[in-house]
Amino acid sequence: MLAYLLLIFTIILLLFLLSMIWPPDSPWSPWWRTSGRIARIQCKLAKVGKDDIVYDMGCGDGTALLTAAKLGAKGVGIEIDPLRYWVAKIRFLFNKKSASLKIVRKNFFDVNLSEATVIIAYLIPKTLARLKPKFLKELKPGTRIVTFVYKIDLPMIAQDEKNEVYVYEIPKK
Repeated sequence: MLAYLLLIFTIILLLFLLSMIWPPDSPWSPWWRTSGRIARIQCKLAKVGKDDIVYDMGCGDGTALLTAAKLGAKGVGIEIDPLRYWVAKIRFLFNKKSASLKIVRKNFFDVNLSEATVIIAYLIPKTLARLKPKFLKELKPGTRIVTFVYKIDLPMIAQDEKNEVYVYEIPKK
């Protein structure tokens, strides 16, 4: 039994380590964690405030949403991976701002994004390109989209080149 548990732990650890060097053109989404510092930069650059509803596409452990909640925003985390979902859910439960946050365990392509005023997306280029039509269809003009490391083909309104944080805006139709 101990050997079995050790094997499972080793496999999980190896998968976690592999996800840190995942190739950016891979069709799978790695678990690249957003640090608290980058989350603060994202929220500041996107001017997140109390009137915002922030959707985090693949929220991971929920760091970006917790940061937005500290600024008074409401938030929705979308996470398909069960482990990441539960990590975020537990973090939200133990946080004072959890009343303004919720997490759903779904594929973000199946979630209606129309209520969002800010989208956070730390996703690979192929996924961002696939999301662009969904963004243009569902999001209201003026909705801000924040990406980290990778860019999306939309009108950019702000950037922090040093930290690779980019903010875009859904254009008027």
